[in-house]
Amino acid sequence: MDFILATNNMKKLAEMQRILSPLGINVVTAKMLGITLPEVVEDGDTFEANAKIKAESACKITGFPAIADDSGLCVDYLDGAPGIYSARFANIEVHNGVNVDNEKNADDEENNKLLLKKLEGVEEAKRTAYYVCAICCIFPDGKEITVRGECHGTIGFERDGNAGFGYDPLFIINGKSFGKYEGEEKDKISHRGNALRKLTKELENIL
Repeated sequence: MDFILATNNMKKLAEMQRILSPLGINVVTAKMLGITLPEVVEDGDTFEANAKIKAESACKITGFPAIADDSGLCVDYLDGAPGIYSARFANIEVHNGVNVDNEKNADDEENNKLLLKKLEGVEEAKRTAYYVCAICCIFPDGKEITVRGECHGTIGFERDGNAGFGYDPLFIINGKSFGKYEGEEKDKISHRGNALRKLTKELENIL
């Protein structure tokens, strides 16, 4: 059975394929099927709300069961920032003390550079953080599943490793950065792996 993943991020696709394929689920992007998904405005105030916005749109456009995730990094010292703005952290502008989101993603390098700048001089004990992944799966008949996974660690003082994406080179768990974890090793402990295992259990009751 084909499920549409509402993203063209091939690394996310690979992670989902590894975990969901044992259920007989073939996770593909709309682009792989020659379908163009419209841009959606992710104006939810939680990871779960934004995941649902993307899944609903993809399911409506394609007619396939759709999976969407919204994920990000929450740094305790920064009161949970960048949070739902993780992908566009470096493009958030501040006017009169108020954050203004221009809804444009920044690249990983820009986001990592800004995070390091904001944590400059902060001691290791105060650099705790956690990744969040909320996944929403919506079926054409209206069935809906939403799950959440987390992974707790700390923020390093410099980038380390070339694997993964996003803030992975800075996120330290079990003594090394996510930038040095590969494939199934990362799946076992990652926020997305944890969320997908919850999703798998829910899907087993449906399929």
